[in-house]
Amino acid sequence: MSAPEVELRAAWRQLVGNANEPRLDQLLDQLLASHREEHRHYHTATHVMWVLRHIAHMLAAGEQATDAAAIRLAALYHDAVYDPSATDNEARSAQLAGEAGAALGWPAARREVVQRLVEATAAHQPRDRDEAVLIDADLAILGASPNDYAAYVRGVRAEYAHVPESAWRTGRAAVLRGFLARPQLFTTACMRDAREARARANIAAELAQLGA
Repeated sequence: MSAPEVELRAAWRQLVGNANEPRLDQLLDQLLASHREEHRHYHTATHVMWVLRHIAHMLAAGEQATDAAAIRLAALYHDAVYDPSATDNEARSAQLAGEAGAALGWPAARREVVQRLVEATAAHQPRDRDEAVLIDADLAILGASPNDYAAYVRGVRAEYAHVPESAWRTGRAAVLRGFLARPQLFTTACMRDAREARARANIAAELAQLGA
């Protein structure tokens, strides 16, 4: 088991608590297997590990959250389904997250919160503070060091290897311009202070490389 998977297993056990049911272990095994799919190069257990770490950092820094456990479960499942050729990855991942919540014995209302959080990672436009924590953690790579950002871009490009170069450049540039057009990329104060400027510099540099 890889080091990121060890961290994901620890996060899962924290959510599970004292429950000792084989079905819960099976759910985690299925989730970890999905992140090992051969077509994944960035959206792997390593990415989820960092999302969880960023969530922990934000909460420790004083960012407010209504349901931290729900955010963590959503983080674990937000890329459970990842098919670069599909448009319903978040919806399908949300369904799996809801099923996991049911297995944990969570009430329907709380499961619906988890599903909403996962679905919010599609547009990356948070509507409340819990969504803001999850989405800022998911987008943290935008404000990483230039080397880490470049590795992220290579990983995503490899996942979209089926897309011709010209179409990739056009589509990717549109996504990046959309990010730059936002008044702010990060909603939480700690992530905005730490990563906003670096993210905008990274995105501008990538756009220049794309010739956009």
